[in-house]
Amino acid sequence: MSIIKSFSVGEGDMFYIKHNSSNFSIIDCCLDDDNKEEIVDEIISEFSGKDIIRFISTHPDQDHIEGLKYLDERIGILNFYCVKNSAIKTDETEDFKHYCKLRDGNQHYYVYKKCKRKWLNQGDEERGCSGINYLWPEETNLDYKEALKAVSEGHDFNNISTIFTYSLENGVVVMWMGDIESEFLEKIKDEIDWPKTDILFAPHHGRESGKVPSDILKKLEPRLIVIGEAPSKYLDYYSGYNTITQNTAKDIVFDCENGKVHIYISNDKYNYDTSFLENENMNNEKFGAYLGTLKTKEGNE
Repeated sequence: MSIIKSFSVGEGDMFYIKHNSSNFSIIDCCLDDDNKEEIVDEIISEFSGKDIIRFISTHPDQDHIEGLKYLDERIGILNFYCVKNSAIKTDETEDFKHYCKLRDGNQHYYVYKKCKRKWLNQGDEERGCSGINYLWPEETNLDYKEALKAVSEGHDFNNISTIFTYSLENGVVVMWMGDIESEFLEKIKDEIDWPKTDILFAPHHGRESGKVPSDILKKLEPRLIVIGEAPSKYLDYYSGYNTITQNTAKDIVFDCENGKVHIYISNDKYNYDTSFLENENMNNEKFGAYLGTLKTKEGNE
């Protein structure tokens, strides 16, 4: 069993994965004075007993690194995962400065397509791996090199976003794309081997500007697309696909088992269509209100 949590943090992203091994992964950071203590207290409680704790940065936009300095002060980030880059900003926040410190420090690991690393996606007799695999970036790709050049000049940070999956053996496959934009995806789509995916976190918080092209979606065949917390006027609701909208659902917890995922949300008044989920009458007050159970592709083979 593993747990994935998507925090409701307003117009930003923050997740964790409590792996079914000795790993714990935090993905992006969006903390403010109202939520930072509660969220970090929860993270510290949840990674208790884990040996490998990593922070994965999809890209250095403020809504993905806000509160990073506070998080590091609380937990001491020893494994910082990001793409190799020279991003600058004319108006540097304390958290961007801290991102650069971690990016350029001794505890970083630069990620890229098909990278292999112990405990990330390679286990041994001592401990298992996290099941995280990177599909992008391809560092030799010319479009990606242009994106790196743009961030080194202080603009267009979205398109250095990583694309990676988390897979549970005999269970769920989940994909993150950061804030990568539709036009950029069109340029690079043939450079990526798109796997069948159960849960897709829509890039750019579900904005139309980050809409995943239809031919990519046909390859992914996502059973569920999670649409983030951008203002509703900017969202694409992925017509024809099963969705959960975090603007309304708020915190979402995915309790992952062999062949299925039990889904819980913090807003028990959520009233969107959930007919694609099965009702297994689960109850876990710690996770929130039970929304339903998603059968994974692996569980239906």
